[in-house]
Amino acid sequence: MNDQESAHVTAATAAGVVVRDVTEMAELEAVYRLFDGIWRPSPDNPPVTTAMLRALSKAGNYVSGAYDGPALVGACVGFLGAPAGRVLHSHVAGVASSALGRHVGFALKLHQRAWAMDRGMGEVEWTFDPLVARNAHFNITKLGALPAEYLANFYGDMTDGINGGDDTDRILLRWDLGSAAVVDACAGRPRPGDAEAERSRGAVVALGRSPHGAPVPGSLEGGTLLVAVPRDVEALRAADPGAAKEWRVAVREVLGAALAGGARVTGFDRAGWYVVTNGEGTS
Repeated sequence: MNDQESAHVTAATAAGVVVRDVTEMAELEAVYRLFDGIWRPSPDNPPVTTAMLRALSKAGNYVSGAYDGPALVGACVGFLGAPAGRVLHSHVAGVASSALGRHVGFALKLHQRAWAMDRGMGEVEWTFDPLVARNAHFNITKLGALPAEYLANFYGDMTDGINGGDDTDRILLRWDLGSAAVVDACAGRPRPGDAEAERSRGAVVALGRSPHGAPVPGSLEGGTLLVAVPRDVEALRAADPGAAKEWRVAVREVLGAALAGGARVTGFDRAGWYVVTNGEGTS
């Protein structure tokens, strides 16, 4: 067993699941039902269909499931990207509410990493909502993936139970599967961002939070920038959709502009701060 396979087996064991490829029709139907229950999409725009999963699997793409005994509690779907043979695009992953908090998502991603590396790929890419702090922490800190591009309203209108009609801004992540940071993260040695430590070294707040939780624009002039996001945007969308949209615009204008100008996200503080190295700024 190589290192990446050992890491994914260790993660799956810790989560109390077995992660494996999914190819049979009944199992693919279960993946569809799982995602449908998580996203609660409009009937004309499901995240996947059973027929699509069947075709993706047959064509050699990535469809996996996490099983607690016979029960499917998580799944992940990806397809081959460009350049051919080197990149896997991870399209959608989800975990049943009954299995949240058990690190099933981590086990799924480590299985995906092993699957890709076994096929000679060096990179997995995927998108996530930059306002969702827990996903930023998971992707950037726990997995060691790094943002590459800010994509405004990438999927257009999505009126499912998660996106809630908000603009679908996304960050495109690239996961360099063999990098030292990713190897450490997958072995349980993540490198978390520390906004307070960065501030003490002279970091500039490019987007902060008011005492009432509203976005407060700062300055993009600095070698290291700190960009805040809401502590819980999903709760905010439900309680105050207007405030959630204010955050969407503010993060797009600040973080999106920084990335477009050559800055790089180098970390995420779990308290809700992106740490950004500003190649165009001055320290």
